[in-house]
Amino acid sequence: MLISTTELLNAARVGGYAVGAFNVYNLEGARAVVAAAEAEHSPAMLQILPTALKHGGPPLVALCLAAAQEASVPMSVHLDHSPSADHIRAALAAGLTSVMADGSHLPYSDNVAFTLQMAELVHGQGGSVEAELGRLTGTEDGLTVPEYEAKLTNPGEAADFVAQTGIDALAVCIGNVHGRYRGEPRLDFERLDAIRNTVPLPLVLHGASGLPEEMVRRSIEFGVCKFNVNTEVRAAYVGALRDRLESPDSPDLLDLMQVTIAAMQAAVSAKLQLFGSVEKAEGM
Repeated sequence: MLISTTELLNAARVGGYAVGAFNVYNLEGARAVVAAAEAEHSPAMLQILPTALKHGGPPLVALCLAAAQEASVPMSVHLDHSPSADHIRAALAAGLTSVMADGSHLPYSDNVAFTLQMAELVHGQGGSVEAELGRLTGTEDGLTVPEYEAKLTNPGEAADFVAQTGIDALAVCIGNVHGRYRGEPRLDFERLDAIRNTVPLPLVLHGASGLPEEMVRRSIEFGVCKFNVNTEVRAAYVGALRDRLESPDSPDLLDLMQVTIAAMQAAVSAKLQLFGSVEKAEGM
């Protein structure tokens, strides 16, 4: 069933678990997430990156919305990491009502202005807005300690940012990175605790692929209600496709699709179990 992202995250916040938000690019990805969520009796989110939206257009949005609507568990569909007002308007026009307005690359005052403008736009259509304060990178390598810490979310700024923009969820930077971690992940839980104590909203952690179980569990204890996952699910898709294509038999196209769905479903199920959302679909 299709419900709002706000409902999903508020239920997770009250229930002490986190919702898995999975980037999808095609029908196979959407089916894999829905199948995993249904098998685990878990809520989940389908996420579309701006690059995927540009490639798939309104048909991709319609596909994801239909998949969520027909699912037997609560799901929402979300535009991920959009720094463009035009992309957000295009997503709204295509039927999305949940977006991430990403002004994290901008100076603080410009981030506030952009996020406020997008929040007013999306709220005017009954939607919800996630934003990011701090700056995630693909890796922490090569940064000095001051440079590294400067990219992390400032708890004091977080409270001001939320108050000025009126957003519905805040993505935080506490040492998490996009893509694979090149070394042992280092998350600043003291910072996360301070943010939780100053921000009365569901918190979001991007870069969940590769985080150890202990760090995931602790993040949830400190207020994280949504984890974004892309790298591991995408790797499952590509790996399964590569293995099947290397088979001596000439594979049928539908067979290839089923193989990739199964591989991605297994990866999604593992994350839902890790996030503590299994069996949480009941009663929503």
